[in-house]
Amino acid sequence: MKRICILITVLACSLGSNAQPAKRRTVTPTSTKAATTQKAAAEKTADRAALSFPTSAEMPEDVVWRRDIYRQLDLLKDANAPLYYPVEPRGKEQNLFTYLFRLFISGRINAYNYKLDGNESFDEKDKANVKELLERYRIYYEEQGGRITVPESDIPSAQVTRFYMKESCYFDQRSATYKTRVTALCPVLMEGDEFESIDNEPGTATPKPLFWIKYDDVAQYLSRMPVMASNFNNVTNMTVDDYFTMNRYEGKIYKTNNLQGRVLANYAKTDSAMTAEQKRIEQQLVDFENSIWHAPTAADSTASVDADAKAAEKKATRRSKSEASSKEQKSEKSSSTRRSSAAKEPKQAKVSSGSAPRVSARRQRR
Repeated sequence: MKRICILITVLACSLGSNAQPAKRRTVTPTSTKAATTQKAAAEKTADRAALSFPTSAEMPEDVVWRRDIYRQLDLLKDANAPLYYPVEPRGKEQNLFTYLFRLFISGRINAYNYKLDGNESFDEKDKANVKELLERYRIYYEEQGGRITVPESDIPSAQVTRFYMKESCYFDQRSATYKTRVTALCPVLMEGDEFESIDNEPGTATPKPLFWIKYDDVAQYLSRMPVMASNFNNVTNMTVDDYFTMNRYEGKIYKTNNLQGRVLANYAKTDSAMTAEQKRIEQQLVDFENSIWHAPTAADSTASVDADAKAAEKKATRRSKSEASSKEQKSEKSSSTRRSSAAKEPKQAKVSSGSAPRVSARRQRR
């Protein structure tokens, strides 16, 4: 009997365990666990970097005014040279593209495919695949154990002489501040044409945008990348994040967000028209910023001086006119007084003659 009772108890326990929901009995595979652990470690590293190297807050989504500008940065210019040199890594020093490329290859940041219309998209479906991108642009790589590496000599850092950049000029009503913030970066590979390489003429290189990177994703890494921003002072006392936050770059506008979705080249057909349109957009931004606080300018100070001079002149004119009118009134009053006195004199004489005693001759009765 005891054995039968024990068997029944064991069977009941086993049936109870099998009757538990599938959610409690699922076992995570080893690969899934490893991926989850790796993802958690990456997030932890990113959080630690964000705490150790804080950056400015993200742009609010509900600002009352914003204008998006797309610029083309020529890294060969002096203002943008800190982003290009050194061309090849030299010790701990490297240029911006090499740093971003390594972050993308190692999986620490996400890159997004460059579309034909030039607009950036940071959706999940637009994420760039490392292997596909390397094969598309014929960049040599090595793969060992599922890990992709690119030798330093094969990183095309010397050919990336341009960057497309998106910046947003906006007015934050919460803090009542006007800011210009970089929101996206796109390295551009300037690749020479094989059929025209013999001539070696300038301007034959074809721009090939590689990928878009969301600036907020990479800001925490750029805040710990030192850069030398001056030829006179060689101390690396600035980071790349400081460089972009302080708007030290120089770039020509090639596109703005507009209702038609057109770039400047669609309606500015000549170089002079393009330059005039770029200056017009820049002036619009300056005018809007000045209109918020009405910042005093040299023209305003000159206008205020002219206004003060005109006001003083008008005041003096009014004073002289009032003095002249008062003098005229006094002269008219004096002349009217003289005329009235002259008119009164004969009347007085008439009255005085009439006031003399009358002499009447009466006949004397006899």
